[in-house]
Amino acid sequence: MAITLTTAARNAACDAIVDLVDVGTTDANGDIVFMTSGDVEVATLALAAPAFGASSVGVATANTVANDTNATGGTVALFKIQNKDNTEIFRGAVTVSSGDINLSSLVVGATDTVSMSSLTVTMPAS
Repeated sequence: MAITLTTAARNAACDAIVDLVDVGTTDANGDIVFMTSGDVEVATLALAAPAFGASSVGVATANTVANDTNATGGTVALFKIQNKDNTEIFRGAVTVSSGDINLSSLVVGATDTVSMSSLTVTMPAS
């Protein structure tokens, strides 16, 4: 039998993870960093402080995500979420349709503006 989490456990686990983004004193905000497959930064978007609201049904929704109006540029393959001390909290894949994060285009030109309309973190029930 697989382990199944209650809603309260899912919320607690999700909140514990996203609250790590608000840890640190080096920067005012945590960030989402879009990277090439070789972990080279393409664009960095600042998260709000706090970065996420409280979880509901195992889903935490990001507060405002600032645009990067002067991207480094490159082809995006990965992202990482880092805290205020720029320590990685988690990472995932970026695609145009089936990634952990979906972008309208993976190719970002130097000095392009990169923006996000929404960001959620989900703790599954099983």
